[in-house]
Amino acid sequence: MISSCPICNIQVLTAELERHANSHFEDDELQRDMELAHQMALAESHTELVANDREHFMEPLSSDSNAGGASSSYSGFSCHYGKLLDEQIACLVGAQIRSKVQEIEGGIMSLLRSCLESEGGPSTSMISGHIDHHQSLSSEDKGWGCGWRNIQMLSSHLLKQRPEARLVLFGGSGFVPDIPSLQRWLEIAWDKNFDTIGSSHFHNKVYGAKKWIGTTECATLFRSFGLRARIVDFDSTESSSLPSKNGKCSVSQVRGPMDKFVIKNNPPGSSSELCREDAENMRGRRVLVDWVWNYFASGCPDRLGTQRVTVSNKTPLYFQHQGHSRTIVGIQKKKGHHGSQDQYTLLILDPGHRTADLERSLRSKRGWQSLVKRGVHTLKKPQYQLCYVDPGIADSEEMEQLKNIDSILVRF
Repeated sequence: MISSCPICNIQVLTAELERHANSHFEDDELQRDMELAHQMALAESHTELVANDREHFMEPLSSDSNAGGASSSYSGFSCHYGKLLDEQIACLVGAQIRSKVQEIEGGIMSLLRSCLESEGGPSTSMISGHIDHHQSLSSEDKGWGCGWRNIQMLSSHLLKQRPEARLVLFGGSGFVPDIPSLQRWLEIAWDKNFDTIGSSHFHNKVYGAKKWIGTTECATLFRSFGLRARIVDFDSTESSSLPSKNGKCSVSQVRGPMDKFVIKNNPPGSSSELCREDAENMRGRRVLVDWVWNYFASGCPDRLGTQRVTVSNKTPLYFQHQGHSRTIVGIQKKKGHHGSQDQYTLLILDPGHRTADLERSLRSKRGWQSLVKRGVHTLKKPQYQLCYVDPGIADSEEMEQLKNIDSILVRF
């Protein structure tokens, strides 16, 4: 049974109503502990409920020789399971907790823009709009939570810059949830049959676990809300060119957060952002930075006029490589001298950095380059993956297509 809290009107389980109501009169830390306990109980009870009902409804399918009876049983299970999933979502919307983030006066991107504009020498930079920096905490997720923190950073942008995303993300809550809440949202995405291959790697359970995630999980979570999350694979390994039995490029079996289950496709010839001819003309690590430059440039309405820093309407990029992930929030280009090549630098927010350190260096305009800038020479990994979100909300037909996580493969 579900009841409304008389204080905040949030829908909670009736058995937890008294505890939830009392939490409004406790201090903040106790309230957080009680909400987390409620969330854990919610996850366990629904997992048990769904498993039991699945077993109950699947029994007739294996023993009933009548096709009509089997079809009816399956239909009954599907309907009942859908109702359970809806109830689970409704409970999570009320129980999810806002992620703690250090507020920066003016915003971290405005500070970055000021630093870029004050630099000496001719340069052109493109950056994303609003982003909150979410740092990993030693008491919560140090060493394993970088993927979740990057999802939080990307979510902070979507909630602020994309009105259509704000309506659907996290049940329309309007805020970025903490990691345990995001873990539950990912499990719900799996329950909706998004990324069934990848979910089996986690045995369909990630809540409460200190497990690395990557671009596949990022795309899965956002796609489950109808957002058009896309993945681009940059791969220099020979295995990326080996065709699999189904005719698609095989996926390198790497360990850690690099995604093993994404289906890599060759870039279509009609792609406006990176066509095949462009890819063949690029060499080495410049392939990635050239792609990033073209990506942000395609979101600049004035097509890079006289301004040194332009704000692109493109989302930040979830930036994954073996062992770590970060968020690309922009890119800078400095003109080469005497015929030398232009110098590109990625602008990155790392969840491993302390927000206070970032703010201090950006505000004082001292030492910020070592925290934010990453040149082409630093791209030494054989594989990289990017995830971004295109505008708009998918309809029901497109949602079915989005359940299969694939990517565009770019070799370098």
